[in-house]
Amino acid sequence: MDPRVSKLADLLVNYSVAVQPDDLVLVRFNTLAEEAGLEVYREVLKAGGNPIVQMLSESAAEVFYKTASDMQLEFLNPVESWLVENVDVRITLGAVQNSKALTNIDPTRMSIARKANAQLTETFMRRQSSGDLRWTGTRFPSHAAAQDAEMSLSDYEDFVYQACMVHLDNPVAYWQQKSVEQQRLVDWLKGKEHIEVKGEHIDLTLSIADRVFINADGKKNMPDGEIFTGPVEDSVNGWVKFTFPAVYGGREVDGVELRFENGEVVHATAEKGEDFLNSVLDTDERSRYLGEFAIGTNEFIQQFTRSILFDEKIGGTVHMAVGAGYPDTGSVNKSAIHWDMICDMRSGGQIYVDGALFYQDGEFKV
Repeated sequence: MDPRVSKLADLLVNYSVAVQPDDLVLVRFNTLAEEAGLEVYREVLKAGGNPIVQMLSESAAEVFYKTASDMQLEFLNPVESWLVENVDVRITLGAVQNSKALTNIDPTRMSIARKANAQLTETFMRRQSSGDLRWTGTRFPSHAAAQDAEMSLSDYEDFVYQACMVHLDNPVAYWQQKSVEQQRLVDWLKGKEHIEVKGEHIDLTLSIADRVFINADGKKNMPDGEIFTGPVEDSVNGWVKFTFPAVYGGREVDGVELRFENGEVVHATAEKGEDFLNSVLDTDERSRYLGEFAIGTNEFIQQFTRSILFDEKIGGTVHMAVGAGYPDTGSVNKSAIHWDMICDMRSGGQIYVDGALFYQDGEFKV
C-alpha cells in the first residue's frame, strides 16, 4: 500500500475531525476507495471512536434513477435521516468509476430526488453549523478521475496527495500554519460590509454585512484551502461568466454565465448544457440565490480537474455556489442544491472590500 494512504487516513481522523473516545463515526466509502476507507476505519478504532461503515455503490445511483417510480424518487431514506441526526462524525471517501454515468438521466427525475432529500441537507447544515456534527471528505485517486483531469493515474495520485500535503513529513503542521495565514484574512474581513468583484469575466457587487467568513483549513474538506461566506441573499447584482466548466450530478456544463438582480439569477446561459443548468436552478424557490462566495487559496492546486473538491480550492480563483448556504456564515438560504462554480482571477481580477483593494491577480493585498 502507498504509505501516503495511511498518512491521509491519519490526517482525516486525528486532525480534520479529531475523533474522540466514544464518538459515533460514520465512515462512508465506495468499493474503489476501500483501501483508504479501511485505513480510516482502523484509525477511528485506534482513536476510540465507534465506527459505522457504510459501503456505497456508484452503479446503484444509475439503477435508481432509471428504474424508480416517482413515489420512490420522493422517498426519504429513514436510515439516512437517522444517521444525519445522530452521528457525531462523518468521514466520506469517494472514488470515481465513471464520472459520466448519470449524463443521460432525465434531470427532472434527479430534481425530484433532490427535493425529497432537502430535509437531509437542511439537517446536515444545521448540525455542522452548531458543531454537533464534525465532518470531512476526500477523493481517492482512480483511473476515471485521472482521465477527467487529463493525467496518468500515477501523476494524478501525486497531485491528490500533494494537494492534501501528505507528501510532507508533517502535514498537520502545514495545515496549522495555513490556518494562521487564513485567519489573518478572516479577521481583516470581520465587520466589513460591501464587496466588489471585477475582472474580464466578472462584475459583481454583494453585501457581507453581519456575515462571517469561515477559515477552511483542512477540517471539513481534504484537500482544503479557501475562505468563504454566505452573502446577504438579496444583495448580489451584476454578472459572471465562469471560466471553468461547472460539473453537477455527473454532468458538465460549459460557458455558464449568470446575471443577478437583487440576489436572484434572472438570466442563465451556457455554451453547453443550458437546459440542464436551468433545470437545476429551478429546483426550488431559493436555488437561484447564492449560498456561498469564496476565494480559493491552495497554492498546490493550479490546474482544473473536473472534481469540485479540488477545483474550488485553486489558488487565484473565486467560486460561488447557488443554493444552500452554511448557517455558520450567517446565510439563511435554504435549498435542495449547492452547486459551486469557479471563476479565474489570476489575470486582472480584483476584489474591493469597502472600497479598499483586498485582492488582485490572484493574490491578497492586505
